[in-house]
Amino acid sequence: MSDAPETTEITPEAVNSAVDAALEAIAAAGDTATLKAARSAHSAEGSPLAKLNARLRDVPNDKKAEFGKLVGQARGRVNQAFAAREEELAAAETVARLEAERVDITALAARARVGARHPISLLQEQIADIFVGMGWEIAEGPELEHEWFNFDALNFDVDHPARQMQDTFFVDPVERHLVMRTHTSPVQVRSMLERDLPLYVLCPGRVYRTDEFDATHLPVFTQFEGIVVDKGITMAHLKGTLDHAAKVLFGAEAKTRFRANFFPFTEPSAELDLWHPTFKGGARWIEWGGCGMINPNVLRAAGIDPEEYSGFAFGMGIERTLMFRSDVQDMRDMAEGDVRFSEQFGMVV
Repeated sequence: MSDAPETTEITPEAVNSAVDAALEAIAAAGDTATLKAARSAHSAEGSPLAKLNARLRDVPNDKKAEFGKLVGQARGRVNQAFAAREEELAAAETVARLEAERVDITALAARARVGARHPISLLQEQIADIFVGMGWEIAEGPELEHEWFNFDALNFDVDHPARQMQDTFFVDPVERHLVMRTHTSPVQVRSMLERDLPLYVLCPGRVYRTDEFDATHLPVFTQFEGIVVDKGITMAHLKGTLDHAAKVLFGAEAKTRFRANFFPFTEPSAELDLWHPTFKGGARWIEWGGCGMINPNVLRAAGIDPEEYSGFAFGMGIERTLMFRSDVQDMRDMAEGDVRFSEQFGMVV
């Protein structure tokens, strides 16, 4: 409401009083919202100046010009004051808003905490780099695999224990012969079928087995498997390749040894042991994976003549490699998704 006295007569005093009240309200307005309320009280319909303007219809004709000029000039003066004050307040509010939103680009940014790359991913990339550095290719394949690629082409007999449901995840309906791959060896088979010889391929990726979820086993884990098919390949080439990988991953004193074993897809076959020079508690031999010369039946399944070509294959678990390399005691830490575990490794493993 206006502080100007109510009036029904147009007089210079009444007009000046209304103008003074309006100017006082304009000067007192500290922001555009308060100014808007003052405009409503002192300039809009129902304000003292509006009422005085309405009284002009009752003024005698010979006085209309005089009183009309008096009221009109008063309203113009008030409107100009409102416009000037509005411009001033709007400019001040813009400056204040810009200051509040100002960003110091020379200061450290206040960012939300970000995640960390998983050490399994980092180690898988490092292993891939080792073999790419030797001139190998990297190959990937489907995780949902046909039983022929996962078992038959790799010389697994129909009664092999790995083909039973207590060891392998079969996908319904079973008649479709689809499994969640138990190793990345199917990628080796696909590579032999799809790529030209000679073949030097590393196959990293996720695999699935019906293992318990405990400190040393995971039902879903990652492997890296390698395959070479060329003329004149021997176990010596396999040993040299694995010794080089071990030295890069575990230090210059690391080395490997073979222990005779049986795998359907290699002949001869060997368990691969790693001499870990920096193992916590003292250097020792540790079982790392399996390897051997590719079984001729596997080469024939891929349409390769074993009389002309030979090759080797190997496979190791990346989680197991991380445990040896970084002294991780419990595999479950790798699967639970706690960013604090990954942050320990930074950007390298």
